[in-house]
Amino acid sequence: MLVRWESQYLDAVIAFWNEVAVKDGYKEMDEESFHRIFLSSPFFDMENTFIYLEDRQVKGFACGCTGNDLPLGKIAGYVTCIFLSDDIRTDSYYRVMLSAIEQRFRALGKKQAEWLFFNPMMLPWYIPNTPQHEHNNAPGVPTDGPLYEFLLREGYAERATECAMYLNLAGFSVPEDIRAKEEHASQEQYSVALYDPGLHHGVEDMLRGFDNPLWQKEIAECIQAGVPVVVAAHRGKAVGFAGPVIRQPNGRGYFAGIGVHPEHEGHGLGSILFFRLCEAFRQIGTAYMSLYTGSTNPAIRIYEKAGFRTVRQFAVMRRELLER
Repeated sequence: MLVRWESQYLDAVIAFWNEVAVKDGYKEMDEESFHRIFLSSPFFDMENTFIYLEDRQVKGFACGCTGNDLPLGKIAGYVTCIFLSDDIRTDSYYRVMLSAIEQRFRALGKKQAEWLFFNPMMLPWYIPNTPQHEHNNAPGVPTDGPLYEFLLREGYAERATECAMYLNLAGFSVPEDIRAKEEHASQEQYSVALYDPGLHHGVEDMLRGFDNPLWQKEIAECIQAGVPVVVAAHRGKAVGFAGPVIRQPNGRGYFAGIGVHPEHEGHGLGSILFFRLCEAFRQIGTAYMSLYTGSTNPAIRIYEKAGFRTVRQFAVMRRELLER
């Protein structure tokens, strides 16, 4: 029997999560974290959160979310997760859960269903072969599980592959060739350092050059609040950034992104920014870094040179929602 969310199922769903989702690498949940990720989210929808019951036992959990102010939100709904217990993990049961979410999307006027990194309900997961180092979000469908194969069979298109990359920062240092790049850039009057309002200007102009609303908001807020950000500057004017430099309570270095203004590419600034960011994290006692990048993103070479390795891959997927 498929039922919509009611608070009476809270304890049973958390227990189900800690048995089933944890097997797929996701972090355990308790009442506080379940409330934070799901129930207290402004995008939580009781009508789009489903529980599959057999003999009053939770055998499945699925959740989708929508919001017109989300990227693509006016036309798309986001599927957050679908989990099934081992004994019913088949296409027919996956289809029951997925169809319920998609039907809710249709009722809300959405034209497509997305598994996408813009999903505001971020699910933390453990990085394999580490002492429970964790990443704070799963940006799509893990490609190493049965759900991915099911979605392909159902007609979902794989639009991109996101590589989850990891680096233990113990012993990290900036190599000599990066230092040489930095010296060469300085001869062209470029510098890379933590943002200093007495030395740097033009951050807003720089951020506008990236056409990335998330960066424009987050990096500007960090600069205003005094949160450290590594910046590249040309004669004092900001032309690139990496960061912010935030050590999370779990020891992870939080990383929003790295960017160099198009007018200042070709000077090695991207590499310098990233290595100096890693150094800044190590200096404040950060244990590790993890990040996502597209499998075809040239920046993956920078990350690999710094010692990052791909530890898992996630598929960004979409299906057009036909009227039924």
